[in-house]
Amino acid sequence: MYGLQPALRRLASKQHARLTRSTHSASKVVFSGIQPTGTPHLGNFLGALSNWTRLQSSAADGDTLIYSVVGLHAITVPQDPSQLRTDRLNAVASLLAIGLDPARSIIFCQEDVQEHAELAWMLGCFAPMGRLSRMTAYKSKVATMASTANDEKLGLFAYPVLQAADILLYKATHVPVGEDQRQHLELTRDIAQWFNQRYMSQTFALPSTISTPTKRILSLRDPIQKMSKSAKDPKSRILLSDSRDEIARKIRKAVTDSETTISYDPIHRPGISNLLRILHE
Repeated sequence: MYGLQPALRRLASKQHARLTRSTHSASKVVFSGIQPTGTPHLGNFLGALSNWTRLQSSAADGDTLIYSVVGLHAITVPQDPSQLRTDRLNAVASLLAIGLDPARSIIFCQEDVQEHAELAWMLGCFAPMGRLSRMTAYKSKVATMASTANDEKLGLFAYPVLQAADILLYKATHVPVGEDQRQHLELTRDIAQWFNQRYMSQTFALPSTISTPTKRILSLRDPIQKMSKSAKDPKSRILLSDSRDEIARKIRKAVTDSETTISYDPIHRPGISNLLRILHE
C-alpha cells in the first residue's frame, strides 16, 4: 500500500486544483465522506459506497461529485497512528476499487485541506450545545463507551459541527445520507441559515438530502447487530479486500439456526435471513 503514496499525492494535487475551480459553477455539488477506520466491508458497500458509484454514473454534465476520506472524524475516538495511516491508504484504494473514477469524481483526504478544521471552529461559534447534546448518534456512541462524564471528549461532542464544515466548505447542494445521519444534515442546514442571516449573505448553500435506501447487512457472527469494522471477531464481516476463499470460509462459519429449511424471517431467523439478504443484494 505504501507504494501508492506518491500516486496519492499527485492525485491530491490535481483534485485540490479541481475543487477550487468546480464548486462555483456546477449545477449540483454532491459531498459525502467515509472514515478511514479499516477496510470497508460489504455493509459499507451496499449501504453508502454503491450509491456513490450510482451517483457518478448518473451525474449530469456540470455536476461535481466530492468524496472524502475523513480522517479528522476518525480521531474522535482513540486510534493507533501507524494503523490509521495504513487505513487511510486502504480507504482511498477501496474507493478506486469500487469504481470511483478520479476523472469524474473528486477524491481526497479531509486532513489534507486545513480549511475543514478552520471552518469547523467558525461554525462551532454558531452551534448551540443543547442541540449538539441531543444528537442521537452522539448519545448512542456515549452509551456504548465504558466511560464517565469526565472521559467524554469535545471532539466526539462536536463531531456534527465538523461534518457541517465538510459539507458547507464546498457549497454542497446535495448530500447522500442514511437515516442515522439525517439529524446531522438538519443541523448543517440550520447552521448555514444562522450564518447567512447573521451576516446578511448567501455564503452557504442549504444542502438537500439524497435519501439512500437502507440495506441493513448484519454481523455474520451476531446477526442481531450491524456488520461492523470495529467488531472484535474478524469472521463477523466480509471485507471488500477478502478473497473468494476467505468469503467462503466466513459464510460457512456464519451463525444461522438449527432449522433444516431455508426461509426468510428476519425476526425469528435473523442469521439465515441475513445470508439471504446478502445473496439477494
